[in-house]
Amino acid sequence: MVEIARLFEAESEHKIIVSYGASGKLFAQIINGAPIDVFLSADQVKPQKLIERKLAIADSQTTYGYGALVLWSYQISTLPLQDILVESKGRIAMANPRLAPYGQAALETLRALSMIKPTQHRWVLGENIAQTFHFVHSGNATIGFIARSQLRDASKMSGTTWAVPPELHTPIAQDAVILTRAEHLIAARSFIQFLGAARVANIIEEHGYETTRATRDDPTRKRER
Repeated sequence: MVEIARLFEAESEHKIIVSYGASGKLFAQIINGAPIDVFLSADQVKPQKLIERKLAIADSQTTYGYGALVLWSYQISTLPLQDILVESKGRIAMANPRLAPYGQAALETLRALSMIKPTQHRWVLGENIAQTFHFVHSGNATIGFIARSQLRDASKMSGTTWAVPPELHTPIAQDAVILTRAEHLIAARSFIQFLGAARVANIIEEHGYETTRATRDDPTRKRER
């Protein structure tokens, strides 16, 4: 977002003030009247709910990216994904499924692998995907389900990364929407349109996201190995 905002400001007369947080918390703040003009969620559900509540503009909803889930650990291991979940010692970090789409994807993954019961007593839940990453980074968790986009932060650290097969969870489509309070704000419309530009897609992909639709049974989906 830092790069996208900088580029947008350089190419327009508008300025952006960014507020970061878990999608669920931002959603709650918007419902309670927070002065936000454009909402970029880590899922599609919350923007749609805002539209249903007449708090967002239906024709402004757009998918700006698709997240990818990975399992990361400081441990060096050659075990496959399912085995490391059982064999590793210590806590397993994941974002709270009630607050964060990546947490919901992690929960779906564990369910698909029949690993909820064997691992649930070891879960530690973060409020968002950033806190989940910190749990593993700080050593408070042995392994954790994080976003592939966060691997840039882990690139200089030792450890092992397991790509979660996309068929194990619902695609993490991430939508943006203009809030009703900003319906006539030119800057808001301009920014939503700007998110669809090819140069913005390049930035998004460089940070570990995808910008084309990927489904559970899509054989062309790019996978990290």
